[in-house]
Amino acid sequence: MVIFFYFLQTKFERMAKNIIVSNRLPVQAKKEKTDWSFTPTSGGLATGMKSFHQEGKSLWVGWPGVSSDILDDSSKKQIHEDLEKTQYWPVFLNEEELDHFYFGFSNKCLWPLFHYFIEFHQFDTHQWEYYVQVNQKFADEVLNVIEDGDKVWIHDYQLMLCPQMIKDIMPDVTVGFFLHIPFPSFEIFRIFPERERLLNGLLGADLIGFHTYDYERHFLSSVKRILNLEVNFNIILHQGREIVVNTFPMGIDYKKFEASALESVKKDDSKSSELKKQINTHKLENKGKLILSIDRLDYTKGVVNRLLAFERFLDTYPQYRDKIRLVMLAVPSRSKVAQYKKLKRQTDEVVGRINGKFASVNWTPVWYYYRSMEFENLIDLYVSSDVAMITPLRDGMNLVAKEYLATRINNDGVLILSELAGSSKELPQALLVNPFDIEQLSESIKIAIEMPLKEQKERNILLRKRIRRYDINKWSSSFMKALNDSSNKEYSSQVKLIDKSIANKISKTYKESRNKLLLLDYDGTMVGFQENPNKAIPPKDLLELIKKLTKKEDTDLVIISGRPYEFLEKYFTHLNVTLVAEHGVFTKFKQNKWEQKKSISEDWKEHLIPILDTFTDNTPGTFIEQKTSSVAWHYRKADPELGTKRSVELKTVLTSLLPNGLTLLDGNKVLELVPANINKGVVALDLLNSKNYDFILVAGDDVTDENMFLNMPEKAFSIKIGKKKTAAKYFMRKSTQLLALLNTLN
Repeated sequence: MVIFFYFLQTKFERMAKNIIVSNRLPVQAKKEKTDWSFTPTSGGLATGMKSFHQEGKSLWVGWPGVSSDILDDSSKKQIHEDLEKTQYWPVFLNEEELDHFYFGFSNKCLWPLFHYFIEFHQFDTHQWEYYVQVNQKFADEVLNVIEDGDKVWIHDYQLMLCPQMIKDIMPDVTVGFFLHIPFPSFEIFRIFPERERLLNGLLGADLIGFHTYDYERHFLSSVKRILNLEVNFNIILHQGREIVVNTFPMGIDYKKFEASALESVKKDDSKSSELKKQINTHKLENKGKLILSIDRLDYTKGVVNRLLAFERFLDTYPQYRDKIRLVMLAVPSRSKVAQYKKLKRQTDEVVGRINGKFASVNWTPVWYYYRSMEFENLIDLYVSSDVAMITPLRDGMNLVAKEYLATRINNDGVLILSELAGSSKELPQALLVNPFDIEQLSESIKIAIEMPLKEQKERNILLRKRIRRYDINKWSSSFMKALNDSSNKEYSSQVKLIDKSIANKISKTYKESRNKLLLLDYDGTMVGFQENPNKAIPPKDLLELIKKLTKKEDTDLVIISGRPYEFLEKYFTHLNVTLVAEHGVFTKFKQNKWEQKKSISEDWKEHLIPILDTFTDNTPGTFIEQKTSSVAWHYRKADPELGTKRSVELKTVLTSLLPNGLTLLDGNKVLELVPANINKGVVALDLLNSKNYDFILVAGDDVTDENMFLNMPEKAFSIKIGKKKTAAKYFMRKSTQLLALLNTLN
């Protein structure tokens, strides 16, 4: 069995270029006697990505639709072999995993929360553990088939941890993620107990895509407020990486729907489907109009509100009875989930009440279908319906609205569309409605059926032009182009990422040198940032590493920090290191006493600190750190947008009041007033001149470290932690990578 999987792996490694990852494959495995058959599945993702998968070299990873509990090794092997022919790679899940990961956590917790149905949101720790476990299983399968140069495109809310899981093992692989449902506002998302972990999972991706700008904005807001990360427009700076967030509204296979509509219209009546014949009879007898409603039976789709609006319409405008019919197709969905069972009962009851209340001998107001429908019949419904009523209470995109428009080959028909569907942002010429407003929904029906043909065509020409141009191929190619751009940008930078070969060069040069100097910043370089600076205590493994490095007489290690000297004294004075505090105001050469450089008078404090106090009072979460010769205003814990705004205001005020000899440093979520004649670069230059060093390594992460990089000789290895604009030669994504490099020098 192992040999078989290895064979498949190596074969796919040679052919795969783009690896698509989704919860389900676009095919359903089914046992037929001794063989397995595979039938296409419905759904927006399966339909949308099908052409992208078929047209390019790709491998699609996902669950094949059958529980592994009923599969023996022979069946798994056969399914693997059969799916290989169409470039699919199965992830086998058992009943327990499906129950807890999919029906449980994904659809009882994430789905309602992301669609603003907080009352249905259920967080279960046990199910969360299954969600993590299954995400890891998907990540492992991707890692089994990936090779250098491949790109990974992960889809939807079931796999939000997958990007980082892949990135943890293969940090240089390019990963994209697209969310097909809404991303809720920060105030909604913050309810989720594992919010930090979910966000960090997504941030393993290099490109994160959403249907609309609203979802993008909500996501960025959560990243700023929950993870406290720096966001520049649509770029997130995280662990030394730039993560691009953008909007890619999903399209449909426009040509397919338009062509199918033309075929349906041209088809002889004798060859039409039974459904089409039934519709034609209605139109012949009643000379009335058809209103179409197509959705999965899901509480987010607003099916009941739609029925109530139709009932009110018939009550309010009795003249339209016997002339208007609502055709409601409700596709079964997640029938195991309690809320869906309740919704089915409620829908049945309302349909029964409307039909019982208004029906006549020759007229039934609601034709209700609770089933899936073949594509041919679906096209017949689209073509025959005068109005499409698509009014979800919340929807990521809603492709049904676009499909209906694509079939309107004569540019007639009216689309009533919820303003809370993602597609409403692209289709402003539709009749946009509030799906919670039953009266407005009812009135929209009257407006739609009475709309003049000229106005219908004027609206639909513009609507169809949009969806024709931005179809499914445009959507997928736009995303992949952006993903390629994000990958290429990484390697086009003049600042080189320290890879294995550069790390080996540094280690080799170090071991061959006689006099070595290590200049290391502390916060953000040797340890990660903490919201409370006092909690950034050096861990035991860091202290042990420093101790090992400084045992050698040929190595001088300098910790050069903006911290007060009391902090450095407390944690590092027992080590054989040189300490530099407050950006160079205080220096302690190994076991000697602290020396203070002369600076300007500190009279400025009594004038400027009251200003800092005022801004602190007006900006919750900020605080002042007073040092001997400097003062820092920290805004890391403040609301990110308010903190940034206040920092700009404060910089403007302070800049106009700075006395000679004082300068303002704009650091990582901190503004610091320091003596102008003292900085890390000056101290670093003094240290360089004190001895003839043939190996120099300097590392820092912030603006305050740039003076050090600028004063380094050509032979020095200058390293920036984080991928930002810098004078350093090299960069590393996070501090742990620097510590790993320093460990190789022992």
